[in-house]
Amino acid sequence: MNILVVDDEKEIADVVELYLQNEYHVLKFYTGQEALECIEKTNVDLAILDVMLPDIDGFTILRKIREKYTFPVIMLTAKTEYRDKITGLTMGADDYIPKPFNPLELVARVKAQMRRYTQYNDGKKSDSENIIDFAGLLLNKESHECIYNEQSLPLTPTEFEILWILCENRGKVISSQRLFEEVWHEEYLKNSNNTVMVHIRHLREKLSKPTGKSDLIKTVWGVGYKIEE
Repeated sequence: MNILVVDDEKEIADVVELYLQNEYHVLKFYTGQEALECIEKTNVDLAILDVMLPDIDGFTILRKIREKYTFPVIMLTAKTEYRDKITGLTMGADDYIPKPFNPLELVARVKAQMRRYTQYNDGKKSDSENIIDFAGLLLNKESHECIYNEQSLPLTPTEFEILWILCENRGKVISSQRLFEEVWHEEYLKNSNNTVMVHIRHLREKLSKPTGKSDLIKTVWGVGYKIEE
């Protein structure tokens, strides 16, 4: 599998490559333009993008990726720039890691995203377990396909998993804590709710395109989110 790494700090890019190269094929670049050219020519399975680059910033690269692709994107941000984290998530990033970071944590995050991205091709489950079909919404876990009111919606793996959990438990309220822990597989902390909220908002925006309405996912204030039966 191909992991795209983009960071103008050569030492960081080299360390990331060192820790990932035993399990993945690393495509390493120090400029945004080189990264964009690579994406157009090569099949990328996951991207690790630094926010600050000398030519094209990471957010611009992320926006261009999301115009065509749904593979996972992990953003590298300055430790004090919480605003960067929210911006990245809003634009479709799946995860973020503040600098300086532990390379082993980065590897763990990459593996978690890759498991999520590849699990939709797991042929061990039956068709009935792989498909949710109700109220004009069709989710196919095997092909990672989302169709709503006959319109195909390109969801990131994180968005798909959130929607799958809500649909699988339709009629029930799912707390932000449960969503975060089941999707990100991390301990629910103070800012975790903001992460969930950003992804829910992004999902609502995509789901509103076929109908003009954004009420499929309902907020139960102080409790969580639900999709009606």
